[in-house]
Amino acid sequence: MQRRYFSTALVSAAIAALAATPAVFAQTAQPLRVLTHSSFDLPKELLAQFEKEAGVKLEIVKAGDAGEMLNKLILTRANPIADVVYGIDNTLLPRAAKAGVIQAYAGPASQRAAAAAMAANAGKTGVASGVVPVDFGYVNLNIDKAWFAQKGLALPATLADLAQPAYKDLLVVQNPATSSPGQAFMLATIAGLGEKAAFDWWAAMRSNGVKVVKGWTEAYYTEFTRNGGTRPIVVSYASSPAAEVFYSKEKISESPTANLFLKGGVFRQTEGVALVKGGNPAAQAAAGRFIEFLRSGPVQQGLQTTMWMFPVEPGVARAEVMQHATEPRAFDNPDAAQMGQQSKAWQQRWIQVVLK
Repeated sequence: MQRRYFSTALVSAAIAALAATPAVFAQTAQPLRVLTHSSFDLPKELLAQFEKEAGVKLEIVKAGDAGEMLNKLILTRANPIADVVYGIDNTLLPRAAKAGVIQAYAGPASQRAAAAAMAANAGKTGVASGVVPVDFGYVNLNIDKAWFAQKGLALPATLADLAQPAYKDLLVVQNPATSSPGQAFMLATIAGLGEKAAFDWWAAMRSNGVKVVKGWTEAYYTEFTRNGGTRPIVVSYASSPAAEVFYSKEKISESPTANLFLKGGVFRQTEGVALVKGGNPAAQAAAGRFIEFLRSGPVQQGLQTTMWMFPVEPGVARAEVMQHATEPRAFDNPDAAQMGQQSKAWQQRWIQVVLK
């Protein structure tokens, strides 16, 4: 799913830089084609170290939003454009499985326990349809703490509260047809409230002035009051408050934003990595090593403050700043079969209810 975050900031170099890769190595090393969504971001030092140790040259192709990425993978399955793919998440897994673009992987990373699963029935390893979990996070509401304090308005305790006159014109959401967090939030409302009640709520929110924008960047950086907009409640991520602290120009010990975990308003997203069916046989061993690499301790640590997701590898310490990324006690996800069969119909119904 497309995220994310605070793109103007530089990642702190916590790992000692390796020597530059010699030109001869770059010319002779076996290429490993990695297809990702546009939010894939790991410290360059780690990627260089992988190339050196695996004896490969990474060719990372960023293919837009995760949905666009999967579309490209499906459209090119007769002649695959990658050997390994990262970024298929639990909302896209049913489509990937149905399209037959994934090849099962049986290495160590697929056998270890994971903190989050690609599907509810995946078991302790979290692997489903050949996709190995790498990271997870939550789509939920964020609020601008200063705005609510200044107005003296109590935070909503339920989604139903948001449809009350006191909260008119306060919420901005992303269109689920064009935005991954928008789709995740829509799915959470359906799973948490029930389909009929969810669409009744969306109809009430339309009457109460909910604003719809195309994607996360516009919602967070244009419409959210924290960044000069008029909406103090935005659909974002549980890790957004931590990122606010991390990227603050001034040293702060408390985030200016907070998570709002409401019933029907929290979706858990799990992203994974997999071998591409029909990929270059000569690169298959390296592709397996890349899967293991993404589950390694240094990567699981690094992705927390580059992709702003939680690590799935048990025992990996959380980055200090992630103390500001509170986790919900519960979340509302439809099961994989429902998402696979009904997501498109739900999107169309949402458009009719909210936009038409």
